[in-house]
Amino acid sequence: MHPVSRVRRRDRNYRWPVLRRASDSRRGWHPFRETLGVSVRHIIDAQQFDKKTITLLFHATERMEHIAKSGGSSELRGKIMGTLFYSISTRTRLSFEAAMLRLGGNVVSTEHPQEFSDAAIGGTLEDTIRMMDSFVDVIVLRHPQEGSAERAAAVSRVPIINAGDGGGQHPTQALLDLYTIYRAMDGIDGVSVVMMGDLANSRTVRSLCYFLGKYTGVKLWLVAPPQHAMRPDIIDYLTRHGVSFTQISAAGDQLNEVLRIADVVYQTDLPPDQAHTSKQHPARMDFAITHQVLEVMRQRAIIMHPFPRTVAIARDVDHDRRAFYFQQIANGLYIRMAILHNLLASKT
Repeated sequence: MHPVSRVRRRDRNYRWPVLRRASDSRRGWHPFRETLGVSVRHIIDAQQFDKKTITLLFHATERMEHIAKSGGSSELRGKIMGTLFYSISTRTRLSFEAAMLRLGGNVVSTEHPQEFSDAAIGGTLEDTIRMMDSFVDVIVLRHPQEGSAERAAAVSRVPIINAGDGGGQHPTQALLDLYTIYRAMDGIDGVSVVMMGDLANSRTVRSLCYFLGKYTGVKLWLVAPPQHAMRPDIIDYLTRHGVSFTQISAAGDQLNEVLRIADVVYQTDLPPDQAHTSKQHPARMDFAITHQVLEVMRQRAIIMHPFPRTVAIARDVDHDRRAFYFQQIANGLYIRMAILHNLLASKT
């Protein structure tokens, strides 16, 4: 990676260099296919990526950032992306659609097809995918059922990108999260991360754990009330891969000590229905990031959140230079541009 100092990386006005390998400029260069083989057509979960693929993708993402800030390109001209969202989305859907448009492609989009399409009268997801793949070159799918992306991939003739399958995974969100850490910390090996909030039901932290488990020296602190603790499958994965992790179930001195040494604080909200229940609200605030938490955190740390947020991060924290969640959202555009380019450009 280009040797850029931490000081320059933290300067928000610094113009990032465009990183390329010598072979990047040749037509049809695809890190997914180059490292994983042509049979890999879908983006379903974090497990399908290895470190080499992630590194190549991040280099491509830096190129995509340059393209986006230079007015876009026509590299996917003539390609059509379909976004099929059975669950509500703002950032993910708009980010994917903007990514496709920035690369010169076109978009057809639908939300809540279960309310007005064949699904409303009992049509299956598989039938909808078979219909849609006749019209488009790639399908971005969000669905409330865990495993739905894998079901779609089993019948689709075009690439399926998992944009969230219930409480399962959200690989492109986790990739943009990982990329944000990579850029802020000059790499990922040895990074220390606090994950805090509803860890049991957050598909973003689940996918991020799978990615972080591929790197050496990573330390995790999993902070959540007992009823929202990380699921056993992720705990088993971290254990099998030798990742150092500690579970914390309550706010207090132990959490404060962790916040003093962590590089990254990744916050997720506890369930939204509790945000409006006065009896539960104080417990939620125990895990919120406020100015008091900022006073404990190290100055070079960063704060991340997948959004939407309710009370997890106080609004006045937004002005602190450690608040990286809006940069995190911006990185989603560049990551998704890289993913779409690498899935589709060779067929142009």
